[in-house]
Amino acid sequence: MKLLHIDSSILGDGSASRELTREIVARWTAAHPETEVTYLDLAAEALPHLSQKSLSPSDEFEAARNAAALEQFLAADAIVIGAPVYNFTIPTQLKAWIDRITVAGKTFRYTANGPEGLAGNKEVIVAVARGGVRAADASGEFGEPYLKFLFDFLGIDNLTFVRAEGLAISPEHREASLRAARAAIAAYAVPEALAA
Repeated sequence: MKLLHIDSSILGDGSASRELTREIVARWTAAHPETEVTYLDLAAEALPHLSQKSLSPSDEFEAARNAAALEQFLAADAIVIGAPVYNFTIPTQLKAWIDRITVAGKTFRYTANGPEGLAGNKEVIVAVARGGVRAADASGEFGEPYLKFLFDFLGIDNLTFVRAEGLAISPEHREASLRAARAAIAAYAVPEALAA
């Protein structure tokens, strides 16, 4: 089994999302020790934002980076993503990676009945960290709804969110929220079906 572990926080060791992804991956590998983990730190080794150059197959370096990102995604049985919320959405580093894996003919296709996702049969777990608290029906924050829409578009319906919210309210609130997120991770049942 292959697991792709992605962090996108720019906060380094102080990052709540990084802490949570480490715990999720540790739980997964404890349940499935044979898991092969590939780690991407999109803040340390950021993909460039899409440009004419990055889309050009004549730029061999960019084409190779794009192909590698897509292959890692396609090869993964499970994906763990750290997705902090910056200014109401995901970090641009994570968006640049998403732009490399959302490829017509590879991860989705257009049909007469609308788009069809081609990247199903994956488990995706997203560790969301935000300074404020987002109500379930709130508008004005687009990180989590965007990721839900994206993975559904790619054909992935096995999606779990682990949330640490209100991290900027107070140190006490931060610790309580992280404790609740850790409890959610501890309660998460790592699927056996993907281990086959």
